[in-house]
Amino acid sequence: MATVPSAVRASLWSYDIASLDLARDKNRIIFNVLNYGADEAVRWLFKTYSRTDIANVIRRTPRSEWSKKSLNFWSLVLKAKPERESRLSAPA
Repeated sequence: MATVPSAVRASLWSYDIASLDLARDKNRIIFNVLNYGADEAVRWLFKTYSRTDIANVIRRTPRSEWSKKSLNFWSLVLKAKPERESRLSAPA
């Protein structure tokens, strides 16, 4: 299993890094890096996961969970928008 680099660990401060699995936890890893990651973490993210996987996280994560600036930026870059406003709302 690949390890999470130190640049990415800063984006996952509330998780036990040793128990993270890159495949099983990819949605959480992608979300946190897009929302909180620095340049080096984002470069690693795009080397590790496909653009499709990354765009799908944007689509599936409710708008209310994102930093407004991060969501606006990544929605433009990846041409993807959240399907829900919040966890309680129905998909658009």
